[in-house]
Amino acid sequence: MSAISADEVITAGLAAGLDAVGIAPADPFESTRATLVDRREQGLHGGMAFTYRNPDRSTDPGRTVGGARSLVVGALGYRRAASARPDRAVGRVAAYARRDHYAELRDALSQVADLLHGAGHNAAVVADDNALVDREAANRAGLGWYGKNSNILLPGKGSWFVLGTVITTAELDPSTPVPDQCGPCRRCLDGCPTGAIVAPGVVDARRCLAWLVQADGDFPLEFREALGDRIYGCDDCQEVCPPNRLAESDQTRAATGDGDREDDTPWVDLVELLQLDDDELMARYGRWYIPKRDPRYVRRNALVALGNSGRGTDPEVAGTVHRYQSASDPMLVRHADWAASRLGITAAEAV
Repeated sequence: MSAISADEVITAGLAAGLDAVGIAPADPFESTRATLVDRREQGLHGGMAFTYRNPDRSTDPGRTVGGARSLVVGALGYRRAASARPDRAVGRVAAYARRDHYAELRDALSQVADLLHGAGHNAAVVADDNALVDREAANRAGLGWYGKNSNILLPGKGSWFVLGTVITTAELDPSTPVPDQCGPCRRCLDGCPTGAIVAPGVVDARRCLAWLVQADGDFPLEFREALGDRIYGCDDCQEVCPPNRLAESDQTRAATGDGDREDDTPWVDLVELLQLDDDELMARYGRWYIPKRDPRYVRRNALVALGNSGRGTDPEVAGTVHRYQSASDPMLVRHADWAASRLGITAAEAV
């Protein structure tokens, strides 16, 4: 085993493409565990499993890597300029889900893990799974502070980042924590379209559009209009955040080149999506969190977004809605009926 310093590890992470890297001790997140248990008992998780499934595991890095001493936490920016909205019925995809940013994050973190392995230490990458509460790791590693929308805000850079961690047996000097910088601002609370941020740092998943598009069952009737054109995710609480707005010109990648990649999907043609068979739909959008890996839930979201499109006079829209009103799936029929009512489509007009 050879000596390795925190500076070497941080430098390696930045060289691998991470936008920020910090280090924290691998002590259990006791306060976070208590919070997860409490909010689950209150029902605020809305049935979300993820880190709520096993708080004892997701708040203890030692459960993933025995003898863990340090956490190397990385942030990778994903905010990119979106292409102009097409002039047709389209669904909007949240910035973090437009392509697989986590694959890029894991690749960068793996390079850090390789460095640690080379020095004789055990190391494992965890990102976007239920093994660790990445936001708490990032907070402890000095990457940023908790915003009132519960996202981590990086000083001068905002919150448009995916987060991941390398859990390692190496003992590394920790980074300095970042103090809260939100002050009295409450724009995220006031800007949430469903009032899901019920208190600073407390999100009720039962009202959060970003979770509801991933939940099973019918999309809640009371939030269908609020969903608007969203088909996956919701960025509203980040878009109104002052640190994000200030950092946007620096953080947003130019639309030419990086923002125009073929796998970048800010807009989804709703009529086209609703024509895809199961295999085609999952091939395109299967990297999203889809309840039970069942494509009918993507169609459910698309029907709600179509109902909010205001394009009831478009023959393709009307025909698509009518076709789903005659579907064999009762859930999709219910959502198609709602869309028809919302768009003012009668049976005669839809044929």
